[in-house]
Amino acid sequence: MLKIDNSLLEEIGLDSLPANEKNSFLRHVYETLEMRVGVRLADQMSNEQLDEFERYFEAKDDAGAFKWLETNFPNYKDIVQEEFDKLKAEIAQSAPQILAASQTQSAQAPQTQQPQAQVPPPTPPPSYPNEQPPAGPQPYQQQ
Repeated sequence: MLKIDNSLLEEIGLDSLPANEKNSFLRHVYETLEMRVGVRLADQMSNEQLDEFERYFEAKDDAGAFKWLETNFPNYKDIVQEEFDKLKAEIAQSAPQILAASQTQSAQAPQTQQPQAQVPPPTPPPSYPNEQPPAGPQPYQQQ
C-alpha cells in the first residue's frame, strides 16, 4: 500500500520541513504521482478507452474508475508503484536543495507572516489535460 504522508517525508529526508510546508509538499507529491500515472496509462489506451475512462472522472465515480482500471489494465497497480518509486528517488536526491530553499524562504519571510510553501518540484510534471487534482492533502493509498 502506498502512503503519501509524514512517514514518506521522513523516509526521503524531508521530515525537517516546517509543518506548514509539509501538507503543501505532500499534496504536490500526490498530484505529481497522479499525473505521471495518468500519462502512462493514457499512453496505453485507445481513444475509445480514453473516452470511457474520462467519463468516470467527469462523473466523479472513483469506485467505477478503479474497477474499470482493474478490468482493462490489471497491471495499473504496478505502474503506480513504479512511478511512486521513481518519484520518491527523485525527491530524495533533491532533498538537500528542497530543504535549503525552504530555509532560505523562511529566513526571508517577515516575522509576522507565515511563509508559503514554495518548494521546487523534483522534475516538472508533464501536462495532462484530463487530470482531476485531488480535493486536498490526503494519504494516497493504492487500492
